[in-house]
Amino acid sequence: MPTINRFADLHDEIAGWRRELHSHPELGFELPRTSAFVAEKLRALGVDEVVTGMATSGVVAVIRGRSVASGRTIGLRADMDALPIEELRDLPHRSRNPGTMHACGHDGHTAMLLGAARYLAETRNFDGTAVLIFQPAEEGGAGGRVMVEEGLMERFGIQEVYGMHNAPGVPVGVFRTRPGPLMAAADVFEIEVTGHGGHAARPHRANDPIVFCAQLVTAFQTIVSRNVDPVEAAVISVTKVLAGNTTNVIPQTAVMAGTVRTLSETVRDLVERRMGEMVAGMAAAYGLTAHYRYERDYPVLVNHETETEFAVGIARQIVGDGAVDAKAPPVMGAEDFSYMLQARPGAFIFIGQGDSAGLHHPEYDFNDEIIPLGCSYWVKLVETALPAR
Repeated sequence: MPTINRFADLHDEIAGWRRELHSHPELGFELPRTSAFVAEKLRALGVDEVVTGMATSGVVAVIRGRSVASGRTIGLRADMDALPIEELRDLPHRSRNPGTMHACGHDGHTAMLLGAARYLAETRNFDGTAVLIFQPAEEGGAGGRVMVEEGLMERFGIQEVYGMHNAPGVPVGVFRTRPGPLMAAADVFEIEVTGHGGHAARPHRANDPIVFCAQLVTAFQTIVSRNVDPVEAAVISVTKVLAGNTTNVIPQTAVMAGTVRTLSETVRDLVERRMGEMVAGMAAAYGLTAHYRYERDYPVLVNHETETEFAVGIARQIVGDGAVDAKAPPVMGAEDFSYMLQARPGAFIFIGQGDSAGLHHPEYDFNDEIIPLGCSYWVKLVETALPAR
């Protein structure tokens, strides 16, 4: 694999940064140690500018090429936050923060972008400006949206933006992406049900909200199987049902909640509407009260066609034509990089993590073997997009 040779020499150092980040995971927008670590490294690497405090704990680095005559500026983004999961593997770099771990590889994403920063600051073999974005709160906090709302693109003059994520189960040395919808919109719903409580041995004198919830879970699945066009995609997952606290009482209330994933606004509208109609109609039929709340969260991540073709070409430079899937199927996970792609043209790509535990699993650990590949991708993207004169 024609990775940049310099990253073989830097591999242990970058992996050390990654493991330091892994040992001290932080959540959401509150990343004081993580952002301080990133900012300190960037200053030591000699980048031109380091800006902290965007979206509370975001860090942005500016690296100018030997020339900036092209007037072009591209953004590269890595996420930094961890997850509220207790780590199970007994690793030397295991999380030191109970109940918190890097179970999605953001430690690796951050380390690879820091590695690219080191090389770009040393060589500056490009004409233009590279803006490196270290983002907080990807895991449900929409840190990407906040950075965009705080003027990230305008402040740094970003014209195109690119992101990358590791992919467990995809072989090391393989990249995957596609133009158009790549990752799903992620919405949440909650239904508060009020029936009539009573003795469990006298159900005819009560109005059981649990029976209603059970029927609604099943009914929701008919939206996907009977309302959504079979060639489209949708997921409705009820992930929480709370009701009662003993065995001989029919409870008065119940709460059910979950997530909806879709790949188009048309299907998103359809699912939200049909769920509301089912809740209202079945509540009337069961003679109880149900309050339905549907909240739209991350939008569909849509890759721009020209920039995706460019990103595919960069990946092929590193791993060869046969190791790049440019027509990968969409995945129903969500990503707040979608907000950045709404603000500027760009592309998101997956890099193979190899055979490992899945994302958000308590035994997951980022594969340090892919660090040279990820760093090389970032550097070649900058040097190719902003060719030196």
